[in-house]
Amino acid sequence: MTELEKYYNKFNEEKRLTRRHGRVEYITSMKYIHKYLDVEKKSKIIDIGAGTGRYSVQLAEEGYDVTAVEPVKYNLGILKSKGSSVKAFQGNAMNLKRFDDGTFDVSLLFGPMYHLCRFEDKLKALKETKRITAKGGVILVAYCMNEYSIITYGFKENNILRCIKENKISDDFHCMSDETELYDYVRLEDIDKLNMSAGLERIKIISADGPANYMRTVLNAMDEQTYEKFIEYHLATCERPELIGAGAHTVDILRVQ
Repeated sequence: MTELEKYYNKFNEEKRLTRRHGRVEYITSMKYIHKYLDVEKKSKIIDIGAGTGRYSVQLAEEGYDVTAVEPVKYNLGILKSKGSSVKAFQGNAMNLKRFDDGTFDVSLLFGPMYHLCRFEDKLKALKETKRITAKGGVILVAYCMNEYSIITYGFKENNILRCIKENKISDDFHCMSDETELYDYVRLEDIDKLNMSAGLERIKIISADGPANYMRTVLNAMDEQTYEKFIEYHLATCERPELIGAGAHTVDILRVQ
C-alpha cells in the first residue's frame, strides 16, 4: 500500500467538500464546470482523481456521461457504492491509455496535481489529459498553492524554522516537496511553465476558495445569511489576479487546440 493510499484510508475525503470552507471550493468549481458544459449535447466528462465522486456523481445525476478515474481503492469503493451511472475505474493520471485520443469534452484534473511532486510527473498527467480531451475541449486543473502552505503550516502552526532547517523551503519561501511528501505546492509561475510545456492555452484562472481556508472558524460561526453573502462575495472576486495565488486552491481552465 502506498503512502497516498494509507493517507486516504484515514482522511475523510467524503466530508471535505461538505464543510463550510469546502463548500466554497465546491460551489465555485461547479460554477465554472457548468460554464463549459454543453447542456444540449450533454458533454462527455472525465473526472481524473475523482476521490469519492463528489463532482462526478453530481454531474452524472444531471444527465451527463461521466467517467471517473481514482487511484485509491478505498475512495473508489465509496464512489461505486453511490449507485450512480458514473463509469469508475482505478487508475493513475499519468497513464490513461485505456481512453482513446479526444474522447472527452470536459476533463477535470482536480486531485492529481496535489500529490505529484515532480515537474515531469505533473507534465505527464497534463499531457495525458490533453490527449484524451477533444479539440476545442476544456480542461480544469486544480492546484494547492504555495503561499497558503507557508502562511498556515509554516508560520501559523510554527513549523517554518524546522522546514527551513530540513531544506523543505527555499530561500524565497517556495515549498520544496519530494516524492516522500503527500502534497506539493505551487506558485502561478509554476503553473504557467507547465502549460507552456504541455502546449495548452489558458482561458482563465480562478481562486477556488479564496480566503475561506484561512477563515474556517469564522465561517463556521456565521449565520446562514452571512455565509451566503460570503459565497456571493467570493464568486464576485475569485477571478481577481491579486487574490488568485493566495488561496489554498486554484483552478486553471485550459482550452485544447
